[in-house]
Amino acid sequence: MKQKIGLALGSGGARGWCHIGAIQVLNEAGIEPDIVCGASMGALVGAAYVSGVLPELEAYARSLTQVSVTRLVDFNMSTGGLIGGKLVDRQLRELGYKADFDELDRPFLVVASDIFNAREIWLRDGDVVECVRASIAVPGILAPTYLNERWLMDGGMTNPVPVSACRALGADIVIAVDPNSKQFAGVNCKSKGAHKPKKMDMNGLLKATPHALWPYMQSLLASEVKPEVKPPGYFTVLSAATDLMTDQIRRSRMVGDPPHILVNADLTHLTALDLHRAGEAIADGRRAMEENMDYLLSYL
Repeated sequence: MKQKIGLALGSGGARGWCHIGAIQVLNEAGIEPDIVCGASMGALVGAAYVSGVLPELEAYARSLTQVSVTRLVDFNMSTGGLIGGKLVDRQLRELGYKADFDELDRPFLVVASDIFNAREIWLRDGDVVECVRASIAVPGILAPTYLNERWLMDGGMTNPVPVSACRALGADIVIAVDPNSKQFAGVNCKSKGAHKPKKMDMNGLLKATPHALWPYMQSLLASEVKPEVKPPGYFTVLSAATDLMTDQIRRSRMVGDPPHILVNADLTHLTALDLHRAGEAIADGRRAMEENMDYLLSYL
């Protein structure tokens, strides 16, 4: 009997564009997962895949620029987030996502998080885009969704890489793609270096000062001077806090329920909000899946 393959697509914001490249490599090798489960960006890409519009999503993702991303923003802080999300919903529908789970070409599950009951929610019926919209509702950025009498937000808050969902739907072999795998594996020089204190050039400062004022300047410099520190911006803090939280959840869940194949993207140079850099993420998704193909084939 043919073994059922499950594909668990993890959260990660813009890093989640890597799922497109990973899926392409699988399909090029003639491997089509029987079950697909996704959280947050994994749900968005997974829904496009099972709707048959992954090429359309890829073309759209590659076309994004910093300017065009802002066209998806409808500021409305009364909704529980900075962005209301109506424009995001409309864009997904225009790409051709299937209207209902019954129309999808294989079993598909979306992971979301119930805000007030602090629990993981599995969505398997109803409006596909509405469920995806709930799963990508990053706290503090995208407004939560009211669905099935629950307020739902980002699926990455409870199950960042939904291996357990694939198993629950009957997968014999689970392939998990993790966009955030290397996020805290080492020092991210770009993000950490941007906020280091600036060192004062004492000698240069003295040379630029009139000689008669040197004694005064030397007395000032002899005292402790605190270097100027530029604090991180609002979106940087929010993105980093979400990464930190989901990383801890992912680690604990992977220990208890590891996949057969773990595909680790290496996208530490991207933030979760770098949606305009899809090309880099897609390329790394291809690289990561290609590195695991021999191991995967040994299971089949």
